[in-house]
Amino acid sequence: MLQNKWENRNLRTVTVKHTDAEKYKVSDMLTVGKEYTVVNETEEYIFVKDNSGKVGGFYKTYFS
Repeated sequence: MLQNKWENRNLRTVTVKHTDAEKYKVSDMLTVGKEYTVVNETEEYIFVKDNSGKVGGFYKTYFS
């Protein structure tokens, strides 16, 4: 499966600009100002290795 290959995939890096979420608590998984490695990207989401060390999908609005 494709998501099993994401662990070793590095497309680019992005920096978190905010963690102000309407529904979910994003501040536990992302730190403002920190750079994260992008492992996959869709139209609406960026998948990064977050603070837990696992791959998580977040809205593109959190990153610059």
